[in-house]
Amino acid sequence: IMKNKILLPIIILFLFFCFIVLFKGLNNSNLYIPDSTSGKSLTNFNSTDLFSNTKISFEEIFVDSEFYILNIWASWCLPCRTEHSYLVELNKNSSIKLIGLNYKDNPDNAKNFINDFGNPYSLNIVDSKGTISIKLGAYGVPETFLINTERIIIKKIIGPLNKKLIDEINLITK
Repeated sequence: IMKNKILLPIIILFLFFCFIVLFKGLNNSNLYIPDSTSGKSLTNFNSTDLFSNTKISFEEIFVDSEFYILNIWASWCLPCRTEHSYLVELNKNSSIKLIGLNYKDNPDNAKNFINDFGNPYSLNIVDSKGTISIKLGAYGVPETFLINTERIIIKKIIGPLNKKLIDEINLITK
């Protein structure tokens, strides 16, 4: 009988402890967002042009503009379809040069995507293995980087662009 009197409070205490641990775990976000890349210099990379298949260097890409938008996209990415009309709208901002970075995609599918939805990019480069995106600190598609003349990342946007983000980018680039 003495054993039961001690065992019952220990079991209740143990269950209470388990409840607290599980409750705390449910309240913590499991969304992982890597360290901010804002304020960091762009890393050097080389690629090929999606349409002409010619090699293009980092130095050739980031010239002649006040601001750059580097947008990581893929034809198989559904949110990329959603954000595409916003990129077309953003292309109207003359102080921004839009660069598309096609991520781990079939080149024919990528070209069809651009032909079907329009080409907001002044340049579309290929990241067939995903290494350029990794260097940039991206971990998914779509992701968008706002870059200044000094090739410094001003803003990183995870996920698809929307009207609010376009307005914010237009405000920064005025």
